[in-house]
Amino acid sequence: MKTVYHLRQVLWPWKTLILFQMLKSLIVSGAVVSAAALASPVIAGPYVNVENNAGFTGADFNGSVTDAHVGYEGGDGVYGFYVQGGPAYVQPDGDDGEFELSGKIGGSVQATEQFGAYGEISFMTGDDDASYGTKVGVKYNF
Repeated sequence: MKTVYHLRQVLWPWKTLILFQMLKSLIVSGAVVSAAALASPVIAGPYVNVENNAGFTGADFNGSVTDAHVGYEGGDGVYGFYVQGGPAYVQPDGDDGEFELSGKIGGSVQATEQFGAYGEISFMTGDDDASYGTKVGVKYNF
């Protein structure tokens, strides 16, 4: 029996995730970031981001997710941020595709000329529960 992992499944068994609360938090976060951006003297702006993420196990295709997001990005000096969201087409291998709602909010800090840190929180709705993801990292330029 072959195990198929879907890209949108992120399991947090110790915590029940409720879509309404997640969307409320995303909207509040977006409003806060937008307010900060509007107060910032730096030019920021809207953008469109279409992205496909596909998953494979060895040579076997597991499925893909294609996001069609509209977003807003900006920053001030060493700080940068973005918030984006929109429909996501989820296409598991051998199954019917479906549309979900997905989004991301993230930011970065350029601590020095060579060293920076970044982070992102993402979500996607689902049939039963929403899935969430995080990304944090540092980058050093030589």
